[in-house]
Amino acid sequence: MKPSTLSKTLVPALLGALWLGCASAPARPETPPALTLQEATVPTQGLTEATVRYAGQVVSPVPGVIEKADYELVSDGQVVKTGTASLDVPVTPNQPTSFSFEERAAYVRGPDDLKAMSERGGSLLLALRGTLTVRSGQQVETLPFAASRSVRVPRLPEVVLESMDAARYSDTEVGLTFRVGVKNPNPFPLRLDQLTYELQVNGKSLGTGQLTKADTVDASATGVYPLEASVSAATWGPEVKKLIAKNVLTYTLAGQLKGPLLEQPYSLIGDVRLNVSK
Repeated sequence: MKPSTLSKTLVPALLGALWLGCASAPARPETPPALTLQEATVPTQGLTEATVRYAGQVVSPVPGVIEKADYELVSDGQVVKTGTASLDVPVTPNQPTSFSFEERAAYVRGPDDLKAMSERGGSLLLALRGTLTVRSGQQVETLPFAASRSVRVPRLPEVVLESMDAARYSDTEVGLTFRVGVKNPNPFPLRLDQLTYELQVNGKSLGTGQLTKADTVDASATGVYPLEASVSAATWGPEVKKLIAKNVLTYTLAGQLKGPLLEQPYSLIGDVRLNVSK
């Protein structure tokens, strides 16, 4: 066969084979999936933990599935948790497909970090960032995402004396009522694990204990916990009559406020002027 005849025979066949091969291969969409909307919200915040929710929309020219999100939870520029959220959300072609996930984690790294934040004040950013996996047939696209929300910096609570009453029942007995307050300066509820105390009158201990256990103080509110005590011969000693005759008692009410990453000592000191005998 002449060379010119071979070329005329093989070239169309080779072109046809190449065309068939290309036609059978999966076509990559000209426009890949894209994130068209994303935002972060903080549904719940506590003194040391917060829940961050990420929501977005994906638009794709072909059907597919939003499979998962590999993410980092970031607080004040520091990664505090990593993870993977399984999504499995079907994608309708050329229609915005909504999806969301959330993560709860400690956004404060320890007691020192909590104290530093409280002293600094202001706000901080909580963010979710990472990559989204979208599958269309055999094609897999990874889309980077990131969204943040500003929240108030957590502030340490304060233990205060809301009020105090004294009643002299006799020349050997005085009744004392303390109302101890825990001020929550935060725009979210404050969880308390324990509020302990020791009460001393003129240097002698009248007892120790707990004013509360496993309680919650509402946002921007004060929780009040009463303590009743008796200054008598049985509690203070045989010289109580001489003490009461002075008409002034000096008290010290001290202890610890305990909660998540929180062990805060307090000390309340003052004088009590006694009323007339009843």
